[in-house]
Amino acid sequence: MCGYIGRVTDNPFLQALLIQLGLEELFDPLTDTPSEIEQFYPAFGSDPKRMIRGLIIEEEGVKKLIDATWWFDCEQRGEELVVGKMTTFNARNLNSPYWKNALKHHRGIVVATELGESKWQGKKKHQYLMHGQQPFLMGALYRKFPNGKYSCAVITRDSHPKFEPYHDKAFPLFLPPEQYFIDLWLNKKITVHRDIDALLHSPKLYPELKVAEVKTFKSGKRIGDELQLSSDLSLINE
Repeated sequence: MCGYIGRVTDNPFLQALLIQLGLEELFDPLTDTPSEIEQFYPAFGSDPKRMIRGLIIEEEGVKKLIDATWWFDCEQRGEELVVGKMTTFNARNLNSPYWKNALKHHRGIVVATELGESKWQGKKKHQYLMHGQQPFLMGALYRKFPNGKYSCAVITRDSHPKFEPYHDKAFPLFLPPEQYFIDLWLNKKITVHRDIDALLHSPKLYPELKVAEVKTFKSGKRIGDELQLSSDLSLINE
């Protein structure tokens, strides 16, 4: 995954999704922002203020929202975080001991309405903005520091056939919009579960996405036509 996530806060389907997931109490704080769209970027340039706002986690049995620096490798320095040198805004090799504890105990959820991918073709880098009419969910890992600050990484898996024209190295871990799975994913007491393992080994494209090449993710200005990426679930339902 290239490193851009967007969330349209006045998306008409956002509240319905949170109600469906049993997270309706998070709707007001999640959308309490003056901007109609929130745009998140990894902490390149060692900027700990580059965060994913409204990451959903569970602490002491209570689901809550946190703001986490989008770069897992951080360290505490006084009341702030210092961004480390390891490129860790995505968590891909989950067999590595580096991610082991977080995968067992610190799983989170990103609520988004769009994301950005890029791909080099020859000497030119092409950027693609993908957005859904319905909000979608992505899995994340996070750390909590003694000073109360958080850092995080978005989980990615091996490339997916539908994403390969836009990014052929990794694929974000989309989560099913089901209350059962969300409760399972966030439960810190469940360190290993066959349904979690099944998703990690066989990730799926849950949302329907529209994709277009853009000049920049921030502007969203299109270059060329917009195409449709169908959900993997549409094949199952046919």
